[in-house]
Amino acid sequence: MAQYRYQAVNASGEQLAGDMEAHGPEMVVQRLQNMGYVPIRVDELAARGGASGFSFGRRGRLSQDDIALFTQEIATLLKAGLPLDRALEVIIHLSENDATQELVKQIREDVRGGATLHAAMEARNGVFSRLYLNMIRAGEASGALAMVMARLTEFMERSKELKETVKSAMIYPVILVMVAVLSVVVLLMFVVPQFSQMFAESGKALPLPTQIVIAAGDFFRKYWWALLLGGYLAYWLMGRQMANPASRYRWDERFLGLPLIGDLLARIEVARFSRTLGTLLANGVSLLSALSIVRETLTNSFMAERLDGVVAQLREGKGLGRPLLETGVFPGLAVHMVMVGEETGRLQEMLFQVADVFDREVQRTVKRMLALMEPVLILGLGLVIGSIIMSILVAILSVNDLTQ
Repeated sequence: MAQYRYQAVNASGEQLAGDMEAHGPEMVVQRLQNMGYVPIRVDELAARGGASGFSFGRRGRLSQDDIALFTQEIATLLKAGLPLDRALEVIIHLSENDATQELVKQIREDVRGGATLHAAMEARNGVFSRLYLNMIRAGEASGALAMVMARLTEFMERSKELKETVKSAMIYPVILVMVAVLSVVVLLMFVVPQFSQMFAESGKALPLPTQIVIAAGDFFRKYWWALLLGGYLAYWLMGRQMANPASRYRWDERFLGLPLIGDLLARIEVARFSRTLGTLLANGVSLLSALSIVRETLTNSFMAERLDGVVAQLREGKGLGRPLLETGVFPGLAVHMVMVGEETGRLQEMLFQVADVFDREVQRTVKRMLALMEPVLILGLGLVIGSIIMSILVAILSVNDLTQ
């Protein structure tokens, strides 16, 4: 069994902290609930006594992970029956991050002054997204704030999982490309020059492939700084392009047209669009307002711009599915599932199903791309290194033939 450190509160909001030995964190949670407490955080203790689990608000700047865990904790406290003011006070005492403590204190003071939670959060400019604020407003209006906070937590967790899936998938190809580039640079800068000196002393004409390899090695040794500077300038120019709305729009359109990559980007955006829209509708936000919010959550400006036409047609009473189909950028499967949801009066449920379907599609697409990319990268690396080695061997053989 492992040792766990826990924090919990009772029905009146009194805090409890301590250590417990158990087979897993789920057992700690169950024991605390059986004792009448509401578990807030359970961290496994490392061998030296430090908590190895993630705790809310580690020291540093406020991050999306902090906001997600803040949302989860306040949802747990509200569901346990604590009033909002008391729940915020508990979270202040639990937080270990100065920025988080200050943020929650400001929200609590505004709430105590008579402001709604939505207004108190909106006053903290730039911290909470428009999606977040609108869902809080809808939860307060419907009297189901605890449920809305729980849905927000689930939404943020699913969004994070989707991002992590894509990021994790890119780790191996990036490492492989870096190893390939490093191998070629080492060959050209340190190995090839050893042979070029020998070839120069022979005074014989070298085969064209060998001359190209030697020239490339000389270029790398003399102008490596220019290559680094060129790479930085290209990165800077691309950043400037993506910061300009007109340029970003053109690039986003080109990205969607790329084979394999374009399909993957479209699926990621559709999954985000469907889950965000379904979550907003499930919490009482009108379809028109929800679409304008969803537009801001899409990272591809080309697809986001197409939603403007959808909103215009929706105002004319044309529904959601048909205008989405006419944009030409949303996959047919997603659009037809939305149409079925409209026809059956189950649009919210169908949007969540679309999000689940395309989350799985993203994972399958990433796996297929990796399965294709791995042999291509390995083969490409082998060909490049093999070509360099063969060019050197050919030159050695030609020099030996001439000397005999």
